[in-house]
Amino acid sequence: MSDPIAQAIGLQGYATPHEGIGGIIKARVTDFRVEEIATPVHHDNRGRFTVAKITLTNWETNRFCNQLSAKLRIPRNRVFFAGTKDKRAVTSQLFVIDAPMNKVAEVELPDVEIEVLGRTHQKIGFGNHRGNRFTIVVRGCCHPDGTPMTDDEAMAEVERIQNDMEASLGGQRFPNWIGPQRFGSGRPVTPHVGRHVVNEDWEQAVMTYLSMEGPNEEEEAQAIRKQIRENGLDEGLLESLPRWMGFERRMIEHLLSNPDDHVGAFRKLPTNLQLMTVHALQSIVFNKSLQRRLEEGLPLSRPVVGDIVGRIDEKSQLDVNS
Repeated sequence: MSDPIAQAIGLQGYATPHEGIGGIIKARVTDFRVEEIATPVHHDNRGRFTVAKITLTNWETNRFCNQLSAKLRIPRNRVFFAGTKDKRAVTSQLFVIDAPMNKVAEVELPDVEIEVLGRTHQKIGFGNHRGNRFTIVVRGCCHPDGTPMTDDEAMAEVERIQNDMEASLGGQRFPNWIGPQRFGSGRPVTPHVGRHVVNEDWEQAVMTYLSMEGPNEEEEAQAIRKQIRENGLDEGLLESLPRWMGFERRMIEHLLSNPDDHVGAFRKLPTNLQLMTVHALQSIVFNKSLQRRLEEGLPLSRPVVGDIVGRIDEKSQLDVNS
């Protein structure tokens, strides 16, 4: 793989030798649809929180939460959800919101559909996430020489790939690599920050988040990050920050007022994004381990001597106490 982001996140091989079907995903926002699968939320008419199914079109989850909390005039940390979703997509998931039902129903934001479902006493978070159901359109499928594929040819190639994986990995088995969203699709910064977090080097964690450029970032953002690397932080930097770099703004404002409080600056990130930095580091280890396992012909669904294994609980999650 020559894609620099793929290399950075440990995507260094394939499950089969097939050339694939070429093509482009997310050519249009509506080509990528995600429906979250989460644990059920118990409804209670006397509950404190509002439960809503919210469909977002081309929204980054955390930025939507910022806008929603501003509309409702509540703190950002009073909006709860299970999983962070792709931005360039149509996504549907549950939110639990510490606000009255009628206020939530009245919120109007562009490309946002809010369906209020009821009330609950129950918050949700990462632990409630069980998976996602994807509907994906691939456009421009082509042969290795660039000539177009018909729909029938593309589906036949997909079937051949599935059959090969079944023969080599077993039925209903495939290597579930973790893709770019976990790491930052335009700027895979999260694992680099996570490495500093686990080492408790908070200054480097914060400065890496602020200053590391991404290959697919806007030129405006790249210029800001270069300025930070070369000149550090100052009041003038805030004037040049675009509005959409809100996380960076809050971190910089905190450091200008509290120059030595890098832990406090890191905590200006949403809690789920703080956690994701460590999860991203774990995910690179997972991706590389999975690739190594394939290269050595080891089974994906059966442990071998030397593997670390754990029991699965009734919710199909790893029992960390096993």
